[in-house]
Amino acid sequence: MTTPTEAPPGPTTVPAQQGSDFARLSRRITEAGLLARKPAYYTVRFTLVGLSLAATWTGFVLLGDSWWQLALAVAMGLVFGQCALVAHDLAHRQVFRKRRASEVGGRIVGNLGIGMSYGWWMNKHTRHHANPNHEELDPDVSPDILVWSQDQAREAKGLPRFMGRHQAGLFFPLLTLEGFNLHVASARALREPHMKRRWLEGVLLYGHFVGYLVALFLVLPVGMALAFLLVHQAVFGVYLGSVFAPNHKGMPMLNGDTKPDFLRKQVLTSRNVRGGWLINTVMGGLNFQIEHHLFPNMPSPHLARAQKIVREYCAELDIPYHETGLIESWREALSHLHEVGVPIRNAPAEG
Repeated sequence: MTTPTEAPPGPTTVPAQQGSDFARLSRRITEAGLLARKPAYYTVRFTLVGLSLAATWTGFVLLGDSWWQLALAVAMGLVFGQCALVAHDLAHRQVFRKRRASEVGGRIVGNLGIGMSYGWWMNKHTRHHANPNHEELDPDVSPDILVWSQDQAREAKGLPRFMGRHQAGLFFPLLTLEGFNLHVASARALREPHMKRRWLEGVLLYGHFVGYLVALFLVLPVGMALAFLLVHQAVFGVYLGSVFAPNHKGMPMLNGDTKPDFLRKQVLTSRNVRGGWLINTVMGGLNFQIEHHLFPNMPSPHLARAQKIVREYCAELDIPYHETGLIESWREALSHLHEVGVPIRNAPAEG
């Protein structure tokens, strides 16, 4: 049941709106002290995630030649996901105010820790935040493999057209490859001219790759090492996809003709996920996606308090504010993927 401040993700356009609505909201958030840093929280969180990563690698070495390593691969996939969420907070300067400290921490956790280029991810994610769900400007809805709107479906050729017929059913299987995709995209980005400190990025990134593979094939027989790698990277990919996809997929899409103001652009294209402390922990605070997109540098532990202010403010302005449970968020996202594939499924067979 939708409350007055909630709305289903059905609309495909967002109305244009002008004014200083976001400035007034920003003052309320600032006066509530919700942009202040939380060093104690991040000290505890970083310590726990770091200890978890150390524990899984220690367990890997001690366990040795055993098929129980596959259970450890699952655990390590989840820990890598938590490391990625830590890198996300560092990239948004939620932890440190200074860019230098954020970059150092991000490269250590991202490049060296999990094999994901901090510079590549920063470039991609910054563009996403600037224009969420924009068909031409948001790299997260680029029709590289899947299509995200019926307009994209009508224009799709090659792999996106082939995948688009049944993309809702293929979505979760494809997520098992997302961990590998992050590694490959990170390595490719080292050749991009926009990449800053590419030598440092490359040394740390390939340091991770070499260390990871050497550890696997020194400790385990070849077949078991390959099985560990596949399970670990598959869990890592599915976990990250399960955290990031519910936040925007199935929400309104924008194009060149839709120019809402900042407040409406961020609220109407984002979805919050309910669930309490467990969902907060698993999703690293990104279940408060609306608040995160409005205030990207807000520390994660403040997002729940900010939600009350943002939701009430949206109700005052009659701006739809969409929030749902995790399972329902996936149903909405997958339903959207199925619907946008209609033009492909209804098109006459080629040849």
